[in-house]
Amino acid sequence: MYQPGELVIYGRTGVCRVERVDRRDGQDFYALTPLYQNCDIYAPVNGKVFMRPIVSRQEADELIDNIPAYTSAACEGLPLRELTEHYQAAIATHDCKDLFELTMSIYTKKKTAEREKRKFGAVDERFMKEGEALLFGELAAALDIPVEEVKEYISQRLTKAAGAVRPAVEV
Repeated sequence: MYQPGELVIYGRTGVCRVERVDRRDGQDFYALTPLYQNCDIYAPVNGKVFMRPIVSRQEADELIDNIPAYTSAACEGLPLRELTEHYQAAIATHDCKDLFELTMSIYTKKKTAEREKRKFGAVDERFMKEGEALLFGELAAALDIPVEEVKEYISQRLTKAAGAVRPAVEV
């Protein structure tokens, strides 16, 4: 059971703070406050929505350090339904590495579309934004920095690791 004050990932909402545990009608509920949304969530302790603790600062730094090894091949040529299912499956893992790979692959697809003067798909755009929001929200919470500073933190860390040579990896 999570304790008040802990930060957790709650489904596709992202990072939430556990405010308290309430008991209603014989069932325990978490009172959650999302860090990046303005609402309150009451979730059954034994509910069906995915929950896990956020990654630690060390785990966040290790994830960032491993970015050059992640797969970022763009997902091309799938029918819209299959593309949507592919993106949903990656997000449903709730795994930071999968979210990095997802957002990097969609970013690669976006850059290719721009270079070839093609329109970037709305489905791609939607899932890139959702993946980034979930990933950067968790990294910001783990690193104790504002979410707006996550991209710069990643860039600086990768640049430092590459010996002041800017890596060719975009996030």
